[in-house]
Amino acid sequence: MGKPSPWELWTLHFEMTMGVMAEVEPEVRAQGIEMKEFFLLGKLDDHPYPADLARALLMPKPTITFMVKRLEAAGFVKRQTEADDLRRFRLTLTPSGRKAMEAARKILDEAFGRRLARLSTGERAELTRILVLLAEKHARTR
Repeated sequence: MGKPSPWELWTLHFEMTMGVMAEVEPEVRAQGIEMKEFFLLGKLDDHPYPADLARALLMPKPTITFMVKRLEAAGFVKRQTEADDLRRFRLTLTPSGRKAMEAARKILDEAFGRRLARLSTGERAELTRILVLLAEKHARTR
């Protein structure tokens, strides 16, 4: 295998990620949430406002609104109006929302863990180092 192009690396990463998500989707759905809703629930503690969620998840605001309404109706999310601005509301996970999100996270952990088990301890450490480096917002020079 020669030096892969950035596109080839991106595609491999994307296919691996999508493969894991497709594998776990039925089990996540059994928790009462869709995959996109799982990621929304996972970001809610750090991004409690709908506009912040839209930015964090790279999703249009109407999509976030639709998902929040569905999650609220399912009892997974609670909407609270801000006392100083009645037009703004904060979202919080309900206990059942946290339980569903944590169960889905465990399902994803196990599926991705099976893929990671193909790596040696050293390879896994190297993968972690590389992913941390790639996740940095500002590139470092070597």
